[in-house]
This record gives sequence, C-alpha cells and structure tokens, in this order.
Amino acid sequence: MFTEKVLRKKGMEVLIDKLGRVEAERFISLIIREPFDYTEWQRDLFDEMTVKELSNEAMKEYKKTSK
Repeated sequence: MFTEKVLRKKGMEVLIDKLGRVEAERFISLIIREPFDYTEWQRDLFDEMTVKELSNEAMKEYKKTSK
C-alpha cells in the first residue's frame, strides 16, 4: 500500500500520461468542483463490460504491478 503522498504522485502521473497535462488538470478540477458519487461513477464506467471482461482487465493490471 502506498502512502498518500506517493499515491497522489502516481495518480497524477497516470492521468498526465493518459490525458496530457491540461486534460489531467481539467479532470481534477471537475472532480473537486462537482458533487461526485464514486459508486455511481463506477457503475456507469463499467456498465458496458461483462464480469469476465472486467476480471480479465483487472488480472492484466495486477500482473503489470506484481512484477
């Protein structure tokens, strides 16, 4: 488990890598500015995926980080 400082740094690195610096900043400000229900967001985020697809994606990510 990461410390909060390390988690924030890694999270920003991922956002910047995937979205670019400007869009990552926009994403952060959007999360801060608007009421945000993480559980609802997760339901919508993975709504199109089957449980098997979600499991496969999770295993891929786990294998990347467990090396």
